[in-house]
Amino acid sequence: MKLIIQIPCYNEEQTIKAVIKDLPEKISGVDEMEILVIDDGSTDNTAELAKSFGARVVSHKKNLGLAASFKTGIRHALLSGADIIVNTDGDNQYYGGDIESLIKPILENKADMVIGARDIKNHKEFSPLKKLLQSIGSHIVKIISGADVIDAPSGFRAFSKTCASSINVFDNFSYTMETIIQSSAKGFRIVSVPVRVNEKLRKSRLFKNMFQYIFRSGCTIIRMFAIYRPFRFFTLFALTFILSGISILVRYLYFFFNNDGSGHLQSLLLAAILIIIGFLLQVIAIFADLISINRKLLEDIQSKINKI
Repeated sequence: MKLIIQIPCYNEEQTIKAVIKDLPEKISGVDEMEILVIDDGSTDNTAELAKSFGARVVSHKKNLGLAASFKTGIRHALLSGADIIVNTDGDNQYYGGDIESLIKPILENKADMVIGARDIKNHKEFSPLKKLLQSIGSHIVKIISGADVIDAPSGFRAFSKTCASSINVFDNFSYTMETIIQSSAKGFRIVSVPVRVNEKLRKSRLFKNMFQYIFRSGCTIIRMFAIYRPFRFFTLFALTFILSGISILVRYLYFFFNNDGSGHLQSLLLAAILIIIGFLLQVIAIFADLISINRKLLEDIQSKINKI
């Protein structure tokens, strides 16, 4: 059983030593372990330091972002024969000693993806607003994906080889929300396990402020919902328009049968427009569902090619 721990990094020369030293040297059930650092176009000595601490380094020529680094790591880990892939951050946020409990459900064949869930309520580094938003976001992802998600934005997670080979990350911002919704839609088992965190060494560079993070994460969730639940996604919009049109139509009929319909023709027109838009959206839902079937077939072919 080969485990590869991938660490996406961008200018992490101040923290990379702590991250690697925090990783366990031996794990029960693992025969071979390798550390893979993805240097995302760093301009400091991140790559050189990582190599000096025993890690294998794959470098981007320029900074491509966290999602691209994650994809590069997954691809190289699979090519290196990984049976389990663990992803952790280069800022030393997550406690490396919890990797053993993180991969345990996969070793026991109880899960395909395991998400390290931080104790958000008692997290000293999180403000009350951030704790609330993290909780709301995780709950939304849980509803959409149907997966056991406690800490959806957590980057500390483990993947089985089969799950990792089926992942396609479309978003350029992050991979956390997308991989949950996508993997759940493909039938992979997702569980959460509690993990600890280390003291904060630097501020997050993933987003400038909380509002940018909310906007980008929200866009990702909506996009993944449309891609992997297209019939449900467009049907919700269709029902909204149809029900709104029907309610306005009922209002018009009420006034009409009470001999006051002549002045409410605009309501009849609006009702007709809304109902027509609703039916058109429902047609789109049907076509989107047919397209999603083709996507699933292509992803099955991709998965088989990756296994070969």
